[in-house]
Amino acid sequence: MAPQRRAAARGPDCGGAAAGPGRGGRRCHGSAKRSQGQQESRWRWLRALFLLASAAIGALVSWRYLGAEDGVTEVLAQHQENLQDKFIEIPCSEDYDSQKRFEGCTPRKCGRGVTDAVITREEAERIRRIAERGLSLGGSDGGASILDLHSGALSLGKHFVNLYRYFGDKIQDIFTEEDFALYRDVRQRIQQRIAQAFGINSSAMYLTKPTFFSRINNTEAKTTHDEYWHPHVDKVTYGSFDYTSLLYLSDYSEDFGGGRFVFMDAGSNKTIEPQAGRVSFFTSGSENLHRVEKVQWGTRYAITISFTCNPDHGIGDPVLT
Repeated sequence: MAPQRRAAARGPDCGGAAAGPGRGGRRCHGSAKRSQGQQESRWRWLRALFLLASAAIGALVSWRYLGAEDGVTEVLAQHQENLQDKFIEIPCSEDYDSQKRFEGCTPRKCGRGVTDAVITREEAERIRRIAERGLSLGGSDGGASILDLHSGALSLGKHFVNLYRYFGDKIQDIFTEEDFALYRDVRQRIQQRIAQAFGINSSAMYLTKPTFFSRINNTEAKTTHDEYWHPHVDKVTYGSFDYTSLLYLSDYSEDFGGGRFVFMDAGSNKTIEPQAGRVSFFTSGSENLHRVEKVQWGTRYAITISFTCNPDHGIGDPVLT
């Protein structure tokens, strides 16, 4: 029995009665504290490592999401680049099949193009001054203001007015016959360039509405008319459109930030960086889903000039009366 007593007294494992109130008990108690402290330290380290890893994973996921959301993977036209002509043919959507076809005009060849060789920078600056004078009469409370010289529509606060009726004879002090002559000449040259690119007869194309100046800044939107950044298809939004063009009147990264034009293709987006005198054009169907980035600073000026193949939807050039 004695060996059993010696064995029982010898191996203090700091559990139960073996860790009594004597010196051995104090040693066991200190050892337990050290062991517990080491364990807590390890858990703190593991928690910190877990939080760090979670943050890294979250940042990676967010980066990928934002990258996919922005989706700009190719720049079709950089600012400060001088493009003679750039054209990309793409398959046509079915949007044109449900409407009456006009031979020699309704798109059978679809695509998008950009050129800096149709309108000069000096002409773009003169056109911009027309827009600035007209928009000085009004302007939206939000970030996007519209001026349509054809219908007379002008943004004013949260609404639109007809500037020809609203301002009457004062219009003669704002615009000149030379302004309208330049406007017509620019429209005609863009129309001819579109016809050439798509292999159609320019005389089969008709100017259609809305054709308008836009002035965009980073002011918070006040109405849905200020929310210009949503993806859309022109032929869905405006049924008469067959061909859309934009003449840019200000320079990306110099006059404004953001505000690039983005074609939203499956799997990748392609962007055009505006510069004064640059013309972009494209068929208006679902093959060219697009949007405009939000303007971050400065002011972006452009004019949208749209064309239809249906003479019933055609409009005339603006006339100063």
